[in-house]
Amino acid sequence: MSAARPLDLAVVARFAELATDALGAAREEIDALNVYPVPDGDTGTNMFLTLSAARDALQEAGDRGRTAALEAFAKGALLGARGNSGVILAEILGAVVRRLARQAEGEPTAVVVAEALGEATEASYAAVGTPVEGTILTVLRAAGEAAMERAKGPEPRTGEVLCAAAAAAREALARTPDQLPVLRDAGVVDAGGRGLTAILDAAETALTGRRPSPVAPTVTPHRTIPTPHPGAPVDPGGPSFEVMYLLDAPADTVASLRERLAALGESLVITGSDGLWNVHVHVDDAGAALEAGVAAGRPHRIRVTHLQASAQAPVPTRTGRKVVAMAAGPGLRALFEDAGAVVVDGGPGMRPAAGQLLEAIRRSGAAEVVVLPNDSDTVRAAAVAARTAEADDGIRVAVVPSHAQVQGLAAMAVHEPGRSFDGDVLEMTATARHARHGAVTVAAKRAMTMAGACEVGDALGVVDGDFVVVGDDLAAVATDVLGRLLGAGGELVTVVCGAHAEAADLARACSAWVEEHHPTVDVMVYDGGQDRYPLLMCVE
Repeated sequence: MSAARPLDLAVVARFAELATDALGAAREEIDALNVYPVPDGDTGTNMFLTLSAARDALQEAGDRGRTAALEAFAKGALLGARGNSGVILAEILGAVVRRLARQAEGEPTAVVVAEALGEATEASYAAVGTPVEGTILTVLRAAGEAAMERAKGPEPRTGEVLCAAAAAAREALARTPDQLPVLRDAGVVDAGGRGLTAILDAAETALTGRRPSPVAPTVTPHRTIPTPHPGAPVDPGGPSFEVMYLLDAPADTVASLRERLAALGESLVITGSDGLWNVHVHVDDAGAALEAGVAAGRPHRIRVTHLQASAQAPVPTRTGRKVVAMAAGPGLRALFEDAGAVVVDGGPGMRPAAGQLLEAIRRSGAAEVVVLPNDSDTVRAAAVAARTAEADDGIRVAVVPSHAQVQGLAAMAVHEPGRSFDGDVLEMTATARHARHGAVTVAAKRAMTMAGACEVGDALGVVDGDFVVVGDDLAAVATDVLGRLLGAGGELVTVVCGAHAEAADLARACSAWVEEHHPTVDVMVYDGGQDRYPLLMCVE
């Protein structure tokens, strides 16, 4: 890689994958280390879900160009941030990618990466209401300083800068018990700092291919990282509630919001930019924290957690079985809800993060949950949510790998709570797998598809996720797709109309075509209301 060539988007994507996997592997360890600011044992989980959301957003935006993809990565972290540690991590990732996006022609990439870590340090300290040493902030600052020192050398290499940053972070992590008494008393290092070392190690691996040692070096003779001793009780004198929300607000209102929330509680973190902010605070008066947000702008995606209850109250009893399904339109939402599912809104351009699916699993109140992602790119997020719910909540969760909305509808139709869990999942999975699915859409840009070149406005036919037809007439393309789906036989055709103006007419044309060419096949038409796809089709 040229010293002045910007980091390739493929390298950033590889880092996102490696870092997410690293946090996933270390999640339970990091959760066990979590004694500060509140010993609620979720730092590793929150960092993992935050980075997972950023990675998913990056993958979805991969074909929009480097700048747009980096912006999506930062926004994905901001929207998916969970807990104090997740909000700080979102600020770190956002500051880093903003500096990467500003790289000027001829700027050495090693220097840009070092400056990115430095800017992330400044932004994170500024985001936290009362910065405390011995935390993730300290570990990040040590990494940034080491990176800048290495970047000052002659012809610095990006991999060397990241190696220096990762090594310094591991050393700083080992010193955190000396800086924060609560860590020393519990015999642990800082949980957020441990998560950051996993992320920086992944960055080093993405650039160099080397995997750093997972054990931090000793700081003084006979001194190593302590082993975790989780289970410290929540301070009964501390704030009762964790309040989090996204806030649409101009930048000039954030300073007064920060001042107002700082007077109400502690563990205050406000991150974001460009009119979108993620607010986190621990308070006794949750209503006042929300009113402060209303005064500053428009709070949404509000989450209030009772800290004392979450740490000390018995886990509520869960019974029965539920399905959690992703729906890509209001009509599809109604179809799944009518069948008894807990629905998460999604679809192209607004796919749910693992955290949203996890919340739906928990909200279901069920002891057994079947997840229907109904989208290829949501299957991975569903798997992350399922693993987390099983590990943290003891919920039995299975993901049916439905790659399309119509596959999810087919699986939902055979769902039977009275069967054994394994039997129900097996039947739903088999039904989804054997439901051949297709769609029609309109090309939004010039491109080369598997069916040939397309121009803006062309009608495109999709079968099992691949473009197979390019034409100039939506009805003709739709019937072509149906013919391909019915080529191997079938008894039932399901057609789901989207928000497109011609959707109803297209559905009638498809029904007439099936009646003429396959008179023994039944046709069901539903109003799905999905964007981008005038028709979704399925043959069972």
